[in-house]
Amino acid sequence: MGYSQSATIRGVILDENNSPLDAVNIKTNTNQGTTSNINGFYELKITANTEVIITFTHLSHKKVEVKFNLKNGQEIEFNPVLKTDVEQIATVVINTNTRQSVEGVTSISPELVRTIKGAQPGVENILKTLPGVNIWNELSTQYSVRGGNFDENLVYVNEIEVYRPFLIRSGNQEGLSFVNTDLVQNVDFSAGGFQAKHGDKLSSVLDITYKNPVKFGIRTDLNLLGGSLAGEVISKDGKFSAITGLRYRNNGLILNSLETNGDVEPIFADAQTYLTYRFSDKFHLNFLGNISFNQYNFRPRDRQTNFGTIDEPIALLINYEGQEQYEYQTNFGAFKANYFYNDKLTLKLIASTYQTTEQEYFDILAQYRLGEVNTNIGDEDLGDVEFSEGIGSQLTRARNDLDALIVNVEHRGDYKVDNESTIEWSAKYTHEDIRDRLVESEFIDSAGFSIRPPNISQPNFQPDVPFRGPLVAFENIRAFNEVTINRFQFSAQFTKKTTTDKGHEVFYNLGLRTHTWNVNGDDFETVSQTVISPRGQFAIKPNWEKDMLFRVAGGIYNQPPFYRELRDSTGTVQPNVKAQKSFHIVLGNEYSFEMWGRPFKLVSEAYYKGLSDVNTYTLENVRIRYRANNNADAFAYGLDLRLNGEFVPGTESWFSFGYLKTEERTDGQSYVARPTDQRLKFGILFQDYVPNIPDLKMYLNLAYNTGLPGGSPSFANPEEFQFRLRDYRRADLGISYVLVNPERIYNSRWKRAFKELSLGFEIYNLFDNQNAITNTFVRDVNSQTQFAVPNFLTPRVFNLRLAAKF
Repeated sequence: MGYSQSATIRGVILDENNSPLDAVNIKTNTNQGTTSNINGFYELKITANTEVIITFTHLSHKKVEVKFNLKNGQEIEFNPVLKTDVEQIATVVINTNTRQSVEGVTSISPELVRTIKGAQPGVENILKTLPGVNIWNELSTQYSVRGGNFDENLVYVNEIEVYRPFLIRSGNQEGLSFVNTDLVQNVDFSAGGFQAKHGDKLSSVLDITYKNPVKFGIRTDLNLLGGSLAGEVISKDGKFSAITGLRYRNNGLILNSLETNGDVEPIFADAQTYLTYRFSDKFHLNFLGNISFNQYNFRPRDRQTNFGTIDEPIALLINYEGQEQYEYQTNFGAFKANYFYNDKLTLKLIASTYQTTEQEYFDILAQYRLGEVNTNIGDEDLGDVEFSEGIGSQLTRARNDLDALIVNVEHRGDYKVDNESTIEWSAKYTHEDIRDRLVESEFIDSAGFSIRPPNISQPNFQPDVPFRGPLVAFENIRAFNEVTINRFQFSAQFTKKTTTDKGHEVFYNLGLRTHTWNVNGDDFETVSQTVISPRGQFAIKPNWEKDMLFRVAGGIYNQPPFYRELRDSTGTVQPNVKAQKSFHIVLGNEYSFEMWGRPFKLVSEAYYKGLSDVNTYTLENVRIRYRANNNADAFAYGLDLRLNGEFVPGTESWFSFGYLKTEERTDGQSYVARPTDQRLKFGILFQDYVPNIPDLKMYLNLAYNTGLPGGSPSFANPEEFQFRLRDYRRADLGISYVLVNPERIYNSRWKRAFKELSLGFEIYNLFDNQNAITNTFVRDVNSQTQFAVPNFLTPRVFNLRLAAKF
């Protein structure tokens, strides 16, 4: 078979009476095949990192089709049951195995990712239904895992680390996720306790594998928000393959439904490709490339936000002048060389370059009126503001530019000592070159006098006392930074899986990472630091009648600061910022069982994180501003539960629950909730179809999270503002009809032109819930009280979708 990448599937084929079935023909779409023996046993090697469809057929039984998405070297057991009277409704997707279970990795079907859409479609849209993962902005691809923030998550595509833009301030300005779902082959996610081979972050790992095409194909998706086009090809000799995706998105349909009225032009587009050339069975060369262009222009006109209580309703009315202009252009390219020396030794070399140019310009004058609302039913001015409690204006201005270049060179290797043991190692060098201009100012005027920041020694007591001092901005940031960071990372780990004399399967992994970095700049001397991260995992699958697996994982996790973590609230770079540290332990259990004759799995995980040298931050929408002083400690603990399986035959659905508590303590003060302290989380991803019309399908993506901390005004003590936003409740519904099913043969000529074709509609925020992302703090002119005015997210929106595959 040479040294090409492969995986192994074995098992026993049974009939309806649980008797072994021999002479079953087993064939793949990649021309691999075998038959079952007299005991029903079979073993089949398939191509790894490729979508492989295996068909089990027998003269007197109905066929079964299964899609496998396996990685190189994976071995799984699959025991199909062939029936005589029931045709399989849909192709079952198998992309999990014992190795992923013992490592605490959640695998998500790529077809599920492509099927379940949302206001911001992609892998992240599915992640929000998993326990421990919180996304409280449907227009954002950023997510929080078990109390961490957006900067604490690792994302890999084919073992290549990818990055996000720096300057994004709100979810409205975000473009497309880096991950193109049309190109995806495997999706693996770890919410904590991950192995040493992964990088130095505190929270999670999202590991994406792109396809290696096996035949020509084109996929397209069109909807009212944009569209995508993806194509895959392979040469006749099979040496060269390519998959390329183009995407365009315009969120105007969604953004025009928000409270703030104005002219908005949100245009996001990217082109992405993954190329493979197989020089021989031993040597493969891959290239991953991405070009992304995001532009967001907004000219706001007015806004009215109603809040308060039924007894005391309050409204905020704002008239705007000015505009916002944001532009992000990123370029990413990576080469990856795989050398399969023999069946035991694999060597890899990865070189990547990420370059981003980002611009954030705005001049906005907001003139506001805060007052009581008329609630008398029947009045002509019902809902109007009758009495003003606060008036004023706010002028915000920014001229922010950032140019970043990140270069990586990495070597990875793995050696199979035997069938049970593997050694993996890596060495990585990273060079980061950042050029940043941060110029922001904010002037606040209330009742005709300018509000000065509290750290100015000469206060303003107007209108009671005349003030003759100069006008001072409430906030004024001016910084020009040129910073380079060099990183050296090394990792090594040993993995062993064995079976005891009593039939218990045992797995353990031990690893160690080191990370050395130095920060260089024109305004300070070079600062160097080193951290060490030991990590381990242990799992056991007892030889019980019940299919149970127990695991424990943990270690010391470090997060050396990225550029944004070095920059404090004034824009000044603090080179002495230490790596944030976390002692992390995870206890997990998986229970696999059958219900209604179909497979189900209950996954339970309890975790604890003890954090030190915490770099505290403020969170406004999706913008993070660090204090860059390592002056806090924190903790996070919780429980995650997920039940998934075929609640409806032939479909995958799940229900999840998460409990989280995370607090921090600054400079020895009392503990307060962290910005990501979202206590309770419920998530549902449910698929169904009409029994008599199986081509009419439905999905429901539902999330409920208790409220986040509401933040605090500028210069305020967070301990004095420990209130929360309203609970986050959102349901997205999609209904589609499959016009062309790939498993059927059609007489119609126009249908034969398609491999797949479906038409559907979606309802985002089905119940039109008013969810809030942050607060705007407005001052009452009489009492100087600060009112927290919620900034609401998107209301109910309808979308149409047409998807086709050729």
